[in-house]
Amino acid sequence: MAAKARAASTTLPPAAGAEDIAEAEAALGFALPPLLASLYREVANGGYGPYDELLPLVGTGRTVLSEYRSERSASAGGETPYWPAGVLPILDWGCAMYAAVDCRSETATVLLFDPNAMADDGSAAWFVDAGSLAEWLETWLAGTGWYREDADEHEDVAEPTPWEMAASRIAEQADEPRDAP
Repeated sequence: MAAKARAASTTLPPAAGAEDIAEAEAALGFALPPLLASLYREVANGGYGPYDELLPLVGTGRTVLSEYRSERSASAGGETPYWPAGVLPILDWGCAMYAAVDCRSETATVLLFDPNAMADDGSAAWFVDAGSLAEWLETWLAGTGWYREDADEHEDVAEPTPWEMAASRIAEQADEPRDAP
């Protein structure tokens, strides 16, 4: 990962320190999946990865922490809840779409959030991009993701599928205090 990150970006930010990760986890109220924490601690604080690159975990501007808080707040305050607790946006695809990691999943499932698919049901916006963060990263390293420019020319490119747990995970939001992150 580190070699690909360095090859893809000439200006990688410094890695996040263990203290940064601990502070982010305390603010979130849950732990990052070990692989995700390792990426931020050992490779860089964002700035590499597929398409628009991983968001920084912490720092100024848009970060994983700020985007999570923003989406959770908008979801809780809107008519149609859509952002489940424990799902961290890690990459902005553009057009309000995110790659997000389910931190409650043992494998750190990577999800695609596409609000353009949402109507009256926030769960319609959620898709499984990869069964695990490791699988998602392997797809990026191999250059075989659905997001690559010529993906429509290849039959073996896996498309994201609806996230079956989305509705139940979003429904949990109704039981949380309104000021939860």
